Amino acid sequence: MLDTLLLSRIQFAANISFHILFPTITIALGWLLVYFKIRFDLSQHPVWMRAYRFWVKVFALTFALGVVSGITMSFQFGTNWPGFMETVGNIAGPLLAYEILTAFFLEATMLGIMLFGFNKVPRWLHTLATLLVAIGTTLSAFWILVLNSWMQTPVGFEMRDGVAHATDWLAIIFNPSFPYRFTHMLLASALTVCFLVAGISAYRLYRGDNKKAPRLTLKTALFTAAVLAPTQAFVGDLHGLNTLQHQPQKIAAMEGIWHTQQGAPLVLFAIPDAETQTNRFALEIPKLASLILTHDLNGELKGINEFPDAHPPVAPVFYSFRVMVGIGVLMLAVAWWCSLRLYRKGELSPLQYKVLIGMSFSGWIATLAGWYVTEIGRQPYLVYGVLKTSDAVTTVASEQVALTLIMYLALYVVLLLAYVKTLFWLAKRAIEVEEYDLSLPGLPEQKAKLANEGVEA
Repeated sequence: MLDTLLLSRIQFAANISFHILFPTITIALGWLLVYFKIRFDLSQHPVWMRAYRFWVKVFALTFALGVVSGITMSFQFGTNWPGFMETVGNIAGPLLAYEILTAFFLEATMLGIMLFGFNKVPRWLHTLATLLVAIGTTLSAFWILVLNSWMQTPVGFEMRDGVAHATDWLAIIFNPSFPYRFTHMLLASALTVCFLVAGISAYRLYRGDNKKAPRLTLKTALFTAAVLAPTQAFVGDLHGLNTLQHQPQKIAAMEGIWHTQQGAPLVLFAIPDAETQTNRFALEIPKLASLILTHDLNGELKGINEFPDAHPPVAPVFYSFRVMVGIGVLMLAVAWWCSLRLYRKGELSPLQYKVLIGMSFSGWIATLAGWYVTEIGRQPYLVYGVLKTSDAVTTVASEQVALTLIMYLALYVVLLLAYVKTLFWLAKRAIEVEEYDLSLPGLPEQKAKLANEGVEA
């Protein structure tokens, strides 16, 4: 017989996995559009407007899918996890409302001006609208990560008759893990966008696009990624130290540490065996895990054995963490490799173009892997130490959950394929069609220049 708890967890995981793909792009892409627009306003060079007008289409498409999939997420709190709102709704409800009031309304209002106001509002107002949309996407991430971080490290509340009541909203908002989680997510979004922009730009150049815009966006994305990738590694290390302090069982699962030990090795790869509580075929570096996490070669790290009834499943956390780190290292290597070539010779080799095209959506993989580490690593709790996942699940028949799960999965596969296909269709169209509109107001002195540049701009 199908298990309602397992099916509900899979369904929520599927929904959030699909949804998170799109905010991961819009958060950082909004700020990249602000950069393109300000550079155009300052220089009046049409190449910046070309870059803006191409990527604003990608932003609009991505934003729409993010909004639609986000609505599905909110329904699930009631249909699949009624115990969540019954227990912590006094805290989760206001935080979700703050996200709508301060972020979503701002984005929705300014988005229309940003998308359709090129010829209808003053240039400064259009730039301001773009800036406000970018601020809105970041505010949205702020409130969502406040709630998620609070679920990981809950503070500032008290339980009365089994219900959580806020006692300190500042403590709730700026809970112990929030600064690290928020910064880590913003950098993840930035790297995701850098490789998406680099990949699509590389695709255009590899297919023979001789305009200046894809060269400019490729250079911008690669140089930015070269700086942000090592920054993300540093922030990730700080986040890991914070997790060790507040959720040591998650660290034990991430590192594959079954038994408390001093001088714990760093397990590069292994096959965790839950039955024997050992790592088979382990490839290890002696004492390095203790050095990284405690800054002491002989530092003590707690093992899974310390948490017999309150630890996450080891294998999915262990593997997801290595996928996230592996993609991050690959991003760093590719960004530096391509940036060095671009700096020295001004263009990339065919092989580098192919590598970047292949890594267009690598940020999605790393983000999902990191999200799985965070969410699966919190198990068996929905709110750490407060509410177990099994205590919040719905009483709806498992067959009904299974049916909706199948429908969700089918729809998400279709939408995801359509999204990726549309991005490359836009790229192909940009190669073939002259994008720039000479009727833009305020550019009379630029028209002759634009006409002369043609497809080369």
